[in-house]
Amino acid sequence: MAAIMVPWITDLCRYIEAHATEPISLEHLARRARRSRWHVQRSFREAVGQTPHQYAAAVRRRRLQRELRGGGRVTPAIYAAGYGSPSRVYGSRGAALGMTPGQYRRGGEAVEMSYAAIPSRLGPMLVAATDRGLCFAQFDATVDDLRREFPNARLRPAGKGSAPGLAQWAKALSQHLAGGTPADGLPIDIRGTAFQMRVWNFLQTIPAGKTKSYGEVAVAIGAPRATRAVGTACGSNPVAVAVPCHRVLRGDGSLGGYGGGLDRKRVLLQSEGIRNLPPSPLHR
Repeated sequence: MAAIMVPWITDLCRYIEAHATEPISLEHLARRARRSRWHVQRSFREAVGQTPHQYAAAVRRRRLQRELRGGGRVTPAIYAAGYGSPSRVYGSRGAALGMTPGQYRRGGEAVEMSYAAIPSRLGPMLVAATDRGLCFAQFDATVDDLRREFPNARLRPAGKGSAPGLAQWAKALSQHLAGGTPADGLPIDIRGTAFQMRVWNFLQTIPAGKTKSYGEVAVAIGAPRATRAVGTACGSNPVAVAVPCHRVLRGDGSLGGYGGGLDRKRVLLQSEGIRNLPPSPLHR
C-alpha cells in the first residue's frame, strides 16, 4: 500500500515539476532531501506510485501534449517540453506519448488500436489496446465512443493482426468481472495531465478488498486540498477496473460517483470482499 506523502517528497515533486526541462539526477534529489539515494527512490515510489525519473517523464510528457494540442510545431514543442532531442521522443516507438508527437497532434493518426467487446454480469464492456497496453475500457461503450476518443486512430476488431496482448488482457478483465482473479497489474497505455497520472498511478496501488476515500487519495499524492479534483480524475479514468477508481469512496463511506454507474461500483466492491456498503436498488 502506498505511503502517505510527507513534506520532503512533496517538495521533490514540486522541484521536479519546476525543473523538468533540466537533467535531474537521483543524486541531486537525494542531496536536496538530505537522504540516501536508496531511501529517496523507495519512499518516492511508495508515495507517488512512480520513481522520480518516471515522475519527471510524466511532467515532460504533459508539457509536450500541451504544446502539441496548442498547434505548436513538433520540433520546437519537443525542446520546450524538456527533451534533449527529438530522438528521445521518437525512440522506442514514441515512448513519450505512446505514439509519435505528430500523430498525437493529429488525434492519434496512424496509431493502431485493437478492440473487443467483453460480455459480463455487469453488462458489456468495450476494451481497446495498443501494442503497449490497455488504452480504453468502458461499460456500455460502442465503437463510435472509441472513435470519438481516438478520432484518427486505426481501429480494428480483435482477430488477426490485433495488439499482441489484447486477448490476454481482455480475458483478465472478463475473469475479474465474473468475480475471479483481480485484474491488477495489467499494462496500461493511457495519457493525462500530470495530476491525473498521479491519481491513476496511486489508484493502481490500492489492492482488491481495500478502499480509500477521495480525501485520502488527495493526501497521498501530496495535494490534500484537491479532493474534488481527485474525484474528477477518477471520473475521467479511461480504463475502468484495471485502474480501479471503483475502490475510492466518499469520506463518510458512501459510494460517491462512478462512470459505470453506482450499481456496478457496489457490485465490483462486493465481489472484492467489501461489505457494509450503502444499499442501492439495481437500475436497469
